[in-house]
Amino acid sequence: MNAEKAPPPGTTQLRVGRLTKAHGLKGALKLELFTDEPERRFVPGATFTLQVPTSSPWHGKTIELTELRWYNSHAVGFFAGIDTREAAETLVRAILWVDHDVTELPAESDAWYDHQLVGLRALRDGVDVGRVIRVDHLPAQDLLAIDTGSGEVLVPFVAAIVPTVDIAAGTVTLTPPPGLFEDLPDDDTPAAGS
Repeated sequence: MNAEKAPPPGTTQLRVGRLTKAHGLKGALKLELFTDEPERRFVPGATFTLQVPTSSPWHGKTIELTELRWYNSHAVGFFAGIDTREAAETLVRAILWVDHDVTELPAESDAWYDHQLVGLRALRDGVDVGRVIRVDHLPAQDLLAIDTGSGEVLVPFVAAIVPTVDIAAGTVTLTPPPGLFEDLPDDDTPAAGS
């Protein structure tokens, strides 16, 4: 997130997209969307905080969406003041963040925002094994990073391994496969008494 601009009290920032490449000659940019609600997040007038390197002329700035179009199932955004391909190319790889009310819940009952998950206690067989310190969003699946006190364990955020998320209780229940939280014995080790 942008370290210079703190979100207003009672809000956090959500990562909702990334500008992937210039599109056409009039300043449009293709978008990779990180939201299930593009029709809500990407409306004309929506303002995005930019995550860019500190050396970028866009560091510490925001941009405003003027229009979102779809071309061959790809989202393409038009932004105020970005009128040429050259201007658009200066924004390629920028990550888009929006302010979000922390009390607002996701539309789906089995969906959570990252800020709701970070800090939850991780329970395995009723025993506290650590805390969620972040959520990694990968193309195949999301991973919960669990700080166990003796290291970090990345847990696939799928129902088979994380069957219960209880925001009110402050916990996630884990049913990990053998070896995820502990070392397994080598198969080459001879059995006792052999």
